[in-house]
Amino acid sequence: MESTRKLHAKKRIALVAHDNKKQELIEWSLYNKDTLANHELYATGTTGLLIEQATGLSIHRLMSGPMGGDQQLGAMIAEEKIGVVIFFWDPMEAQPHDPDIKALLRIGVVWNIPIACDRSTADFLISSPLMSIEYEAKMTDYSKYMTRKIPV
Repeated sequence: MESTRKLHAKKRIALVAHDNKKQELIEWSLYNKDTLANHELYATGTTGLLIEQATGLSIHRLMSGPMGGDQQLGAMIAEEKIGVVIFFWDPMEAQPHDPDIKALLRIGVVWNIPIACDRSTADFLISSPLMSIEYEAKMTDYSKYMTRKIPV
């Protein structure tokens, strides 16, 4: 049973960055401001405020990542309200909310959405011709998992 998830031409993009990567994401957002302006933007707390101030772009701001923002984004992905994630995370710094980060990345993969975790991947993703057109993402069939027998 194959299903798809529709990503509209105007994508709903989540922007997230750890503290040591916020400046890099701000610079990336400034460089890609014209492209990002064509999409609906969401971000975790401080990251959203900083990008909004630097670029003038309108951003729907959620809670700070460690305070629940990562989980909010995960829920939005599952509800098909987020279609792309740009998450500049710091691989050299332990984060107090590492389980939340792993859960966010996992749910993004479950729902087969594009995720960029570094600047190079974000550059390739944002410049893809698929970013400006409607796209049908094929979904993995999890029906066997959902209907498995649970021993009681």
